[in-house]
Amino acid sequence: MACILGEKRAQATVEMAVVAPVMIILALIVYNLMQFACAVARFDRVAPDIVLAQGVSPQGDATLGKTATVESALQEAMDPYTVRVAVTSEADETSGTELLSLVAAPQRYHCEMTFEPWPQNIAIAGVALGSPLQLKHERTVVIDPWKPGVVL
Repeated sequence: MACILGEKRAQATVEMAVVAPVMIILALIVYNLMQFACAVARFDRVAPDIVLAQGVSPQGDATLGKTATVESALQEAMDPYTVRVAVTSEADETSGTELLSLVAAPQRYHCEMTFEPWPQNIAIAGVALGSPLQLKHERTVVIDPWKPGVVL
């Protein structure tokens, strides 16, 4: 009788040893998804404002360029999160074929945020446990250089 009771008590220990790593991995996945959701919300809220402020008339060094100024300001705004920001700019596609091609056309800024889940590179006892994937979020903002504060 004593042998049977001992086996039932040890069963919970074995179950906990099997379930604990799975629960830790699920907790890390949920943590990373929530961090990504918070970063996306901040990025969507901040990107149009920074493009409006820096895209039309950038402050600081004019040789740096509008795109680099927008990218550095956006990276600074996203500082609490471990993300990388890339910004590309292009003129409106139809502006070069029209008669008034010398007039400044609306600018399209393509902002991309790349989130790398935590832990990225971790090894325990020679086994790599990091996450190889990256999550990306994109936001395109079109502004009119002649009407300050207007997003198209």
